[in-house]
Amino acid sequence: MTTMQTDTAIAMTGVTKIFGPAPMQAFTALQGGMSKAELQAETGHVVGLDGVSMQVARGQIHVVMGLSGSGKSTLIRHVNRLIEPTAGDISVYGTNVLAMSLGELREYRRTRVAMVFQKFGLLPHRSVVDNVAYGLEVRGVARAEREAEARKWIEIVGLSGYENARPRQLSGGQQQRVGLARALALDTDIILMDEAFSALDPLIRSGMQDQLVSLQKTLNKTILFITHDFDEALKIGDRVTVLKDGAVQQEGAPEEIVLNPANEHIEEFVRDVNKARAIRVRTIMDVGESEPCSIAVPAEARCEDVLPLFAEHQWVGVLDASGGQIGRITARRVIGALARHGARSPSVASPVLEAAS
Repeated sequence: MTTMQTDTAIAMTGVTKIFGPAPMQAFTALQGGMSKAELQAETGHVVGLDGVSMQVARGQIHVVMGLSGSGKSTLIRHVNRLIEPTAGDISVYGTNVLAMSLGELREYRRTRVAMVFQKFGLLPHRSVVDNVAYGLEVRGVARAEREAEARKWIEIVGLSGYENARPRQLSGGQQQRVGLARALALDTDIILMDEAFSALDPLIRSGMQDQLVSLQKTLNKTILFITHDFDEALKIGDRVTVLKDGAVQQEGAPEEIVLNPANEHIEEFVRDVNKARAIRVRTIMDVGESEPCSIAVPAEARCEDVLPLFAEHQWVGVLDASGGQIGRITARRVIGALARHGARSPSVASPVLEAAS
């Protein structure tokens, strides 16, 4: 098995999955023009994915979202071949996943991809440290080495002191941190997260989202993240793919989808989302040389990040990746962008409006 260097971590081309006793016959009927509803009614076959093509870039958080039954969990399970497609191609860093032998697939799952599940997937009879070290144990890493690595990640996700606790002694948020630490301890290139935060209370869920974004700034993993929550997609995603009935409806940067929805289905999704979370300052800043500002934000910062700063600052600088100021932004510019796109009023609107007037 050979692997090519590529900036595309995961590539799916025309992936179709049909559940039922004769999927290839059903696929032929689908290709012949039979609708998914007709296929299910007449043959009992269910279309899980319908010709899905998408690419996940190296080092990005790519969010796949949709309602229940849209096919998003089916999609993510194709990446590590927990589900075999009826048709289509799947490659990871240029390697054909579907052509892997059982031995190659086993090694791929152990060393290239890790998965974080919605229901945590912890072993109830094992301690936190043993749960986090489990994947390394399967990989054959010596006890002392795997426990040291597990303890490092337990500390990073904020669970120091719980190393010897059992999962039943932890809250839901703490259990999810164990699942995340277990995936990170494997140090794989790709992390698959299937509705990983959906079972958590809103406040805990927000904290886990913040932690994931913070960790990603230093880890630069390739993360395929499944969710049904558009606000979550906007908060953590570099790219977003929207599914409906197993088919891709739209793919793009979060602000592209929010500001230019491709159809009525996506318009319904974005109607009430926080657009201040979608619009990045680089898209609305004043570009060019200007006097250095006393406070600045990265170009990838969102409007919701910069709005509170206008209570005390008239201008906010915008920085490139190397820390150089490439422009600046005002409260009036931000509010104008939100007004143009029908954004709901941010909670900091009053002081910001005063600053802009």
